[in-house]
Amino acid sequence: MKVVSLYRFLDLKDPQSFRDQLKALCDEQDLLGTMLVATEGFNGTLAGSEESIRKVMDWIRGRFGIAEELDARWTEADEAPFRRMRVKVKKEIVTLGRPDILPHKGTGEHVDAKRWNELISDPDVVVIDTRNHYEFEVGTFPGALDPGNDSFRQFPEFARKLAEQSTDRPLAMFCTGGIRCEKATALMLELGFNDVYHLQGGILNYLAEVDEADNKWDGECFVFDSRVAVDRDLAEGGYVQCHACRMPLSANDVQSPDYREGVSCPLCIADSDEDRRARLEERQKQMMLAAERGDTHIGRKT
Repeated sequence: MKVVSLYRFLDLKDPQSFRDQLKALCDEQDLLGTMLVATEGFNGTLAGSEESIRKVMDWIRGRFGIAEELDARWTEADEAPFRRMRVKVKKEIVTLGRPDILPHKGTGEHVDAKRWNELISDPDVVVIDTRNHYEFEVGTFPGALDPGNDSFRQFPEFARKLAEQSTDRPLAMFCTGGIRCEKATALMLELGFNDVYHLQGGILNYLAEVDEADNKWDGECFVFDSRVAVDRDLAEGGYVQCHACRMPLSANDVQSPDYREGVSCPLCIADSDEDRRARLEERQKQMMLAAERGDTHIGRKT
């Protein structure tokens, strides 16, 4: 099964109408995934046959008069990484908390994988991982700064503090598929940085293009679907997800006595009270019973 992540910043006059048309087409093509739609554009991931995905992408290009191919990151999955097709209208297609920032009006300079390796090898360049802390822990580029965010909404505060220190050094910024960097680099330009670069197509595109000998990525890459993470070959990685707190778990985490499938893990046990654990125990029980019957319990939907 093919899995594609794609986004486009553009002026979208009627998000609800586009949402309805896109949802109908995705259902017609038997696709699964999640797409977000806003006045600033669209963003999401689709899973299904390559033919069906390309039909949707061609329709989008025709809908907006886009001459070139849509920028997309393609990966593979043995099983469907989504359980249904969702298309939602939002204020932002990636939530920075700054809907006034419009990357299609101005953003950082895109760089390809070869130039990226040169940039992050330069000691004068500040390399910034714009993703959340739990994603950073799964894998990142050597020497990258971790903003320490639990959500992308917190990134502007990190950016403001960095700008207060100095705006003279060049910045090299990256994220999973490129979309968060579109907004993050636009914010950095607003804050007074002049030399702002970001990795074209994000980590996923880098892993697809760079040979093993030149690959500087360290670890796995967190993805927002049931695969949890992919390795340097873009195959499903070695992480699982805690269904209580949604955090990625390593093999060592799963071996912890604090890990109980669907109930708790070492990362959330301290914040989980007895009543919550009892509710999660019951949910896990119902999910296991549903699996034995060959059904999908609602608690498993993503």
